[in-house]
Amino acid sequence: MSQISAETTERDSYQLTAADRCDSCGAQAYIRVAIGDSELLFCAHHGRRHQEKLEAVATEWLDESSRLLEDSRA
Repeated sequence: MSQISAETTERDSYQLTAADRCDSCGAQAYIRVAIGDSELLFCAHHGRRHQEKLEAVATEWLDESSRLLEDSRA
């Protein structure tokens, strides 16, 4: 993921919510991928499935899939 910048923008504080849905299946999104001015949202499963191809073009990658463990403990 060497192409992904560590810019300090409003998006750095962005957090996915239960209202954010996977673009592939509609499940809750835990991964947000920025490509230029566009974004894609994925559940953990589809994010991992497409990660290799998306990393080559992504300008930002936000992975909150670790929250799945927190959510299951609550």
